[in-house]
Amino acid sequence: MPPYIAEIIGTAILIIFGNGAVANVLLNKTKGHGSGWIVITWSWGIGVFVAVFTMGQFSGAHINPAVTVGLASAGLFSWSQVPFFIVAQVIGAAIGSLFVWLAYRDHFSASDDKVLILSCHSTIPNIRNFPSNFMTEGIGTFLLVFGILYLVSPGFLGTEGELLETIAINGQEVGFGLGALSALPVGLLVFGLGLSLGGPTGYAINPARDLGPRIMHSLLPISNKGSSDWAYSWVPVAAPIVGGMLAAGLYLLLS
Repeated sequence: MPPYIAEIIGTAILIIFGNGAVANVLLNKTKGHGSGWIVITWSWGIGVFVAVFTMGQFSGAHINPAVTVGLASAGLFSWSQVPFFIVAQVIGAAIGSLFVWLAYRDHFSASDDKVLILSCHSTIPNIRNFPSNFMTEGIGTFLLVFGILYLVSPGFLGTEGELLETIAINGQEVGFGLGALSALPVGLLVFGLGLSLGGPTGYAINPARDLGPRIMHSLLPISNKGSSDWAYSWVPVAAPIVGGMLAAGLYLLLS
């Protein structure tokens, strides 16, 4: 499978699990209505696990521009591939959001809270304070990327036996990608971040996860939707990139 297709599919899987859980908890007349934050954070973690486990063999399953930029900043991924990965991730996130809307279409129609409807697509801070929101997203993404840099499994092989990405360590080429063996700890990392730092902003920690569904929210024919809140949209895009690059900088400093 081409790596860009894998990034589209992997990011779509992530959004279907994550935003699907948000819709199940927040929208009216669902079986999971009101079941709470634990359900949402668990589903995001499981979504990461499934996406990485299935797509890691084809692309390394970054499924997050902050991860892609972080790996490139640490010298572990080619900068020439970064724009293509990011575009694929945003497309995948938009597709995943579309599938969530299709699955919960009747429940979107049965809900009239515009904020909750937007929350099923993109993040909204509970207290709107751009500097604080930026810091929260940056810290969360810093921990995500820093954790990933130490959780990944060097030497991971693709389906044809080739190394997906290679770096030189002590003169020897080894593979570098999240890979299937790293899927569970990365999923648990995302779950933990949701429990610990998700409260203020809804923990986007992923520009594609927020931007793709926000674009889809603006396009979908949801009769009772409100604004897509573009005034806030730069925070969950810019802050994770900054956090990912800072994590890469610390990783290089400690290496």
